[in-house]
Amino acid sequence: MKIADPTQTTLVNEVKLMLDTLPFAGARVLELGCGRAEKTRTLAETGRPREILALEVDAIQHAKNLRIADLPTVTFAQGGAEAIPAADASFDIAIMFKSLHHVPVEDMDRALAEIARVLKPGGLAWISEPVYAGELNGIMRLFHDEKVVREAAFAALCRAVDSGRLALKEERFFSTRSQFDDFAQFDARMIRVTHSDHRLSPALYAEVRAKFEAHLTPQGATFINPQRVDLLQKPA
Repeated sequence: MKIADPTQTTLVNEVKLMLDTLPFAGARVLELGCGRAEKTRTLAETGRPREILALEVDAIQHAKNLRIADLPTVTFAQGGAEAIPAADASFDIAIMFKSLHHVPVEDMDRALAEIARVLKPGGLAWISEPVYAGELNGIMRLFHDEKVVREAAFAALCRAVDSGRLALKEERFFSTRSQFDDFAQFDARMIRVTHSDHRLSPALYAEVRAKFEAHLTPQGATFINPQRVDLLQKPA
């Protein structure tokens, strides 16, 4: 396993890649860190999974998710990967988009143990993590530097595989695109989030804005972001 591969830069839609890769038909799916449930909706509306349990730690976002009434195969619950409210061997697939590094470092091993616990033998886990590189990362690290936690998340994945609890089926590297119409949209999506308390001084806020606006064009600001997916499997 490796944390990054700068030679692999193919631009993909990760949700489409996941839908093309994983056997969702009739599956019971666990989504950890569902956020605004955008990917949850995309997956549910394919009609392929039998059932989706979508967990979110952030109480404010979870309350918003509970108001979603048009996804009958989805159950929303509040909780984190380190304490999954589900029975042993109850899911065919677990998906985790860019959220393992948000688990407290001291709980990352427990989170992966929990994923192994709730997966059926032969079940798959799609663990997607951002690579610490790229121009968007360069802006974000001015006020929210994730280098340490991303390295800790990768180390926890390596330990889970080395322990035999989960097997590495495949590791993929690629890039995704982020688009912002203007700084106000960046501010709303990346700074004024409910799951983190980003308190920027006026000077730092101005620095972040200036660095972002250096990328602005009449069409907005586009960033290409390197990503890694570790596709893990619970041994049969």
